[in-house]
Amino acid sequence: MVKIGLLGCGRWGRLILRDLKQLGAHVAVLAVGEASRARALEGKADAVVSTLDALPEVDGYVVAVPTALHAAFLRQLVPMGKPIFCEKPFTSDASEARALAHLAGDRIFIMDKWRYHGGVLALAALARSGELGPVLGLKTTRLGWGNPHMDVSADWILLPHDLSIAIEILGYLPKPTAAWAETSEDGLIALSGILGLEDRSRPWMQFEIGARSPVHRRTVELRCRDGIASLSDAYDDHIALQRTVNCLAEAGASSVEMRPVATTMPLLLELTAFLEYLCHRQGPPKSSAAEGLLVVEHISRLRTLAGLGG
Repeated sequence: MVKIGLLGCGRWGRLILRDLKQLGAHVAVLAVGEASRARALEGKADAVVSTLDALPEVDGYVVAVPTALHAAFLRQLVPMGKPIFCEKPFTSDASEARALAHLAGDRIFIMDKWRYHGGVLALAALARSGELGPVLGLKTTRLGWGNPHMDVSADWILLPHDLSIAIEILGYLPKPTAAWAETSEDGLIALSGILGLEDRSRPWMQFEIGARSPVHRRTVELRCRDGIASLSDAYDDHIALQRTVNCLAEAGASSVEMRPVATTMPLLLELTAFLEYLCHRQGPPKSSAAEGLLVVEHISRLRTLAGLGG
C-alpha cells in the first residue's frame, strides 16, 4: 500500500484526501486548524497530525496548503528525499520557484489537473494530428465571481490552469507579449493577455481570467487554419468542431461536429499518475518543476506588462 503525507485539508485538500483513499492509499494528514482536522477525520484519514515532524514515514507527499505557504513547506520537505506533488502554482515568487527547481527539480511535480482533462487531451490530439490544418493559436477564458484564496490574487489561482493547458495542447508556452488588468481597492479583478506574437511562425495564445463576472465560464478554443475546436465547459462530455469552409458565406454558421471525450475527473487521474510513479509502474506525472517554474515566470512577466509588478 502506498503511503502518502498530505499537507493541508482545506476546500481542495479534502477532495484530494477523498480520491487518495479511493485509490487505496494510506494517508497521513497534516492539519493545523480545527476545521482542517475535522475534515481529515471525516475523510477517513489514516492519521492526523498537527506538525510536520509528527508525520510518519511515507512514500511521497502531496502539498495542498495555501499558495503563499508552498515555498516554506517545500523547503522543509525536500530534505526528506521523497517525491512531492504540489498544488499549482509552484509558488507565487519566481525566485523561490527557481531556487526550489534547482534544489530538487527531479522530485517536485505540479498538480496541473487540466493537463489530465479529457477535453484538453482531445484538443491536444487534434492539434498534433493536423486534421484541421496547422495550429494558429489558442484562446482560453476563465471567469467567475470572487476569489476564495485570499492569500494571493486571482491571477495566481486562475492563470496557471490556462498556461498549463497551453503546454499540453501546443507543446510549449509562448512568450508573453502584452497584458492588461482591471483592479479595485481590494486588488486584481481581471487580467487579459497575449503570448507569442513576437514569433509569428509559432502558435499564439490569448487568455482572459477574472473574478468579477456574473457568468461562470471555462472555455478552451483551438484555432487552426481549416477550422476551430472548442471545449465550452469543464464538465462537457464532448468537444465541438467547426470547419472553416464557407465560414464567410451568407448561408450562416457551419455545422458543428460533437466528438465525445473521456469524463473521468482530472484530479483522480493526476493522483493516479502520482501513485503509479511512486510504485515504479510508470514515469513521472505531468508538469515537472521546470514547467511549474516556467508558468510562475510567465505570470510574473504578464503582471509586469500589465503594470502590476512581478
